[in-house]
Formats: sequence, C-alpha cells, structure tokens
Amino acid sequence: MKTFSFMGNSKRFFLISGIIIAAIILISLFAGVEMDIEFKGGAIITYSFEGTIDRDEFARIAQDVTATTISIQESTNLATQSDTMVLSLPGNASLTSDQMAQVTEALRQAFPDSNIQVISNSNVDATMGAEFFAKCLTAVGLASVLMIIYVTLRFRKIGGFSAGVMGVVALVHDIIIVFGVFVIFGIPISGNFIAVVLTILGYSLNDTIVIYDRIRENKRLYGEKLTLSEIVDRSIGQCLKRTLNTTITTVISMVVVSVVALIFGVGSILTFAFPMILGLISGVYSSICIAGPLWVKWREYRG
Repeated sequence: MKTFSFMGNSKRFFLISGIIIAAIILISLFAGVEMDIEFKGGAIITYSFEGTIDRDEFARIAQDVTATTISIQESTNLATQSDTMVLSLPGNASLTSDQMAQVTEALRQAFPDSNIQVISNSNVDATMGAEFFAKCLTAVGLASVLMIIYVTLRFRKIGGFSAGVMGVVALVHDIIIVFGVFVIFGIPISGNFIAVVLTILGYSLNDTIVIYDRIRENKRLYGEKLTLSEIVDRSIGQCLKRTLNTTITTVISMVVVSVVALIFGVGSILTFAFPMILGLISGVYSSICIAGPLWVKWREYRG
C-alpha cells in the first residue's frame, strides 16, 4: 500500500516549524508581549450606558481624573442587552473607592443623558498577578510531566519514555504557536491563554496517542518486515482521516463562535476562540508531522 512519506519529508516539517518559532521569538523580542491586568496588576471598571457615547472622550475624562493611561473597550452585555465601556488601568496603583466615585461623577456630568452606571469593578495587585501567572505555568508544566509518565507506561513496548518526551516536544511547539498568535494579533496574555494552551494540549496529545497506538499495533504485526520509518509512515496514514476529521469539526465550531463573538463584541470569548482555531491546526500538524518523525529520528540516533 502506497503511503505519503512523512519521514521522507520530516526535514521540511522541522524546517517549517523552526522558521515559524524563530519568527515568533523575534516578534516577541522587538514588539514586546502585552500582559493582561489579571497578570500584571491594575484596575478594571465596567460601565453601562444608554445611547451613543464618544469613546475617546470617555477615556479622556477618566484619564484626567485618575492621571493614569487608560485603555478602553466598548462591548455589549448579552445578559442585560446593555452597551458597556470597560476601562482598564494597568499598573501597581489600584483605584480607591473615592477615586472611582470621582471618575463616575465626572463621566455622568459629561454625558448626563447616557444613564452611566457602574456594573463591576476590580483591583488586581501586581504581585498577586505575577504569582497567579507562575501558578498557571506550573500547571502547564505539571500536565506535561504527567503526559510523559502516561505515555511511558502505556507504550513501554516501543520505547515509551522517548515517545512521551517527543510528544511533549510537539506540545511545546503548539504552546509556542499559541503564544505567537496572542503576540502577533496583539491579544494580551490572560487567563484565556492558559485555557487555550491546556485545551490544545489535550487535543494534540490525544492525536499523538492515537498515532502511537497504531505504531505499536503495526510494530507487533510487521515486526522486522518493515523499518521503523515505514511503520510510522503507515501508521500516520491509517490515522490521518480520523485525526483530520476531528480537528476540522472542532475548528468549524470555533469559527462559528468567533464570528458570533465578533458580531456581538464579546472580546473575552473572541480572545479564546480565535487562538483556539490556530492552536488546533498547530496541534494536528505537530501530532502528524513532528511527534512521530521526531521520535523515529531519536530512535535512529540512539540506535
């Protein structure tokens, strides 16, 4: 049975991934990485309003009162069907209740017919944000270690530890791609980043385990009749349709979610769904083109 030579094209796959990762690193160094308030600290105030409000004027008034640079996002609250303005004040200084009252009063005076109301407000200490980010990274690291242990035990007959390590290398590839999506598209690194990463780890590892399982079965069936490269090519080819179908259906659902979030201005959902789309594509690519071929290269090198 003629199959596509994934091993024969492995160097091309590695080169493509290397170029993309290098580009992400360079862009991150030169453009910088924007962290969300929940990680770097600051204050978030959400106002509801009626009618039409000049967004720039709204931000200017708040900045004059707080003497702080403010970012603003306009959206619609789907639960109450009301228009909202979300003010974000990054930095270590949190707003006191008096300062918040001054901002609200200044906005009401500037827009007397808009019925401006405070929906929610929160202050995040920078130290607590850094600790939270560190804990999130620890969770990702712990998940990776558990994945190595699981693959090592399940696929010990085909060199489970090396298979687990190469599977995690493919997962690191996916994490970097997701990180690049956030950086390139100017999405602040927030809790959504951690949520996307953990979700992609699950999808990508599932695809990789399916391929490893097929490799184990084919190795038992063909033994020394086929080389390890031929077994991997055959195994990936047998799993290809299932793996692609799973990813395509999930990507389609995320595209629908992204479109709906974009139409209704729900930024919190959009900053999860859109990176998920590219992360899913990266996950299926790494499972098919990186994990298996990289594992074979390692086994050949050790041999």
